[in-house]
Amino acid sequence: MQPYDAEPEIIPPGGRSRREQTSVLDDQMLNLLASLLDDAFRIPGTNLRFGLDPVIGLIPGVGDFLTSIASFLVVLAAWQRRMPKVTIARMVSNIAIDTIVGAIPVAGDAFDVAWKSNRKNLALLQREQTIEAGTQSWRDWLFLLGVVVLLGILIAIPIAVLLVVVHLLRR
Repeated sequence: MQPYDAEPEIIPPGGRSRREQTSVLDDQMLNLLASLLDDAFRIPGTNLRFGLDPVIGLIPGVGDFLTSIASFLVVLAAWQRRMPKVTIARMVSNIAIDTIVGAIPVAGDAFDVAWKSNRKNLALLQREQTIEAGTQSWRDWLFLLGVVVLLGILIAIPIAVLLVVVHLLRR
């Protein structure tokens, strides 16, 4: 019987690296989800691809809500893999834009064909797996700043209109 000569394994602080961390949702499953929602079908004679997102979005009231719930599986995978918060916030913003604009009848469904939030989010997830922790792109921060400014404007407009109406009614 030979003695056991193996060196002890040294685990870095915080456990395994992001690349080594496992998720219930593997990349193959997430790619299938993104394909089904964003680009499973092709319009014959064109390079235009679309998925179930704009089709299900045609159902008034619930269509965009259902596809946005499915889209959050990519965000869940990012959270399980401990991706940076800015990346997760950007993913949530992509889904929010898709859901809000997609809720506009007909025009929103055309937007869904072009926006492809699931493909964008899968690309963000895969990009984050290849870069070092803490090295987010300035584009990520600029995108989030733009979303925050736009949301601020969208919140301020109805408040301003309400104040103007109240002021005119007091006269």
